[in-house]
Amino acid sequence: MTAPKPLVVVGDVLLDEDIEGVATRLAPDAPAPVVDVTGDRRHPGGAGLAAALAARGGRDVVLVTALGDDPASEAVRRELDGRVRLLELPLHGTLPVKTRVLAGGRPVVRIDRGGGTPGEPDEAVREALAGAHAVLVADYGRHTAGAVRPQLEDAARHTPLVWDPHPKGDPPVPGARLVTPNAAEAVALCAGAPGVSGVSLGAFAARGTELAERWRVAGVAVTLGDRGVLLTRPGVGTPMLIPAPFRAVGDPCGAGDCFAATTVAALADGLLPEEALQRAVAEAAAFVAAGGAGNPDLWHAPAVPGPAHDPAADAFELAEEVRARGGTVVATGGCFDLVHAGHVGLLESARRVGDCLIVCLNSDASVTRRKGAGRPLTPVADRARVLAALGSVDAVVVFEEDTPEAVLGRLRPDVWVKGGDYSVQELPEAEVLRSWGGQAVVLPYLDGRSTTLLARRAARAAVALRAADG
Repeated sequence: MTAPKPLVVVGDVLLDEDIEGVATRLAPDAPAPVVDVTGDRRHPGGAGLAAALAARGGRDVVLVTALGDDPASEAVRRELDGRVRLLELPLHGTLPVKTRVLAGGRPVVRIDRGGGTPGEPDEAVREALAGAHAVLVADYGRHTAGAVRPQLEDAARHTPLVWDPHPKGDPPVPGARLVTPNAAEAVALCAGAPGVSGVSLGAFAARGTELAERWRVAGVAVTLGDRGVLLTRPGVGTPMLIPAPFRAVGDPCGAGDCFAATTVAALADGLLPEEALQRAVAEAAAFVAAGGAGNPDLWHAPAVPGPAHDPAADAFELAEEVRARGGTVVATGGCFDLVHAGHVGLLESARRVGDCLIVCLNSDASVTRRKGAGRPLTPVADRARVLAALGSVDAVVVFEEDTPEAVLGRLRPDVWVKGGDYSVQELPEAEVLRSWGGQAVVLPYLDGRSTTLLARRAARAAVALRAADG
């Protein structure tokens, strides 16, 4: 069995340093705050942060970047060891270091120092890009992407490629699947373009279209902070706005890297660009709310490269994480063949019971055994995707048996929820839950809603349409 192809990140790595403290007075010789230092942190930034974020969950990630012999380069190597595989270009000079001084969590000043020029790539870089599952270019204006541009042009012909641009960097290669400038970068990149001005959605749509046509790429997704993301394509007049799921309050540093890394990982998983961007918007909002690049949990323990992404594994890991912090794990199950208002209401109510909701989903074969020939109407991959897209659902796990006792034995939820058309005494899962102290409960359910009724209604409508046509 061949190993899965890696996700390859190409770009400029920086060393980010945060010096934290408190400021309660001004300096006697100038109206400048005096910061009493309470701590400092150093971690990879730029393409290094993007690669580390892409590698979360055990994804195999190769980072192509320029590193030297200076202390900053050595610090980056140490932090990335065990998280990603490094393919290094020689760096003529020193790695850039960006230092933020923060008082009370707010930046007071940023100090930039260092910098160098990337050297030529070797054959290993060409082979990595030729065999990539997907490619992310994290351009921070230091021209690592320019050093490997011929290889990136080849990769874009057969591989999903996402380019996170920089006004001082290299233009994206033609054929890139998505380019992801933020609002300020879009304004800078379109400076001087005729008829493009202002900060309205229409102005950013015009900028996105201009950039997509200029670069000859499939789409440009301009990130607009709280407003979400605006996707434009060449030759398509109406853009798509993907709103943020909530207003994220926190440190936005690194949000662009999180957005780009999530986008390319989603494309590698087979999602459409629109679906990838929806996932990326949600992940970026959560990233900011958790503290951004300065969140120490990002670098608390190295990610260990493992097998390809397995959504079911996420469910079990989530259950363990919630239990470890003293939370309540809630699970429910069913066929969810055609998700309707009754399902949505049940799932929303179930999510409010605890701190996460995991849906145990019958496989196609299991649905056929339970419901008969002709069912399911919707294959399991589509059913799982629909459920996972609901804001009330945190994870989905598919089981092959007729009932979910075996998977519940692995999840060990605190609460098992079913709709009001059951009673607790009828639930075969209730006894299993009691074995570890869990509780089965029944929640109210909207009457008159069921997949069977919907299917019968659709069948009657089809017969009526055929009769009318005849």
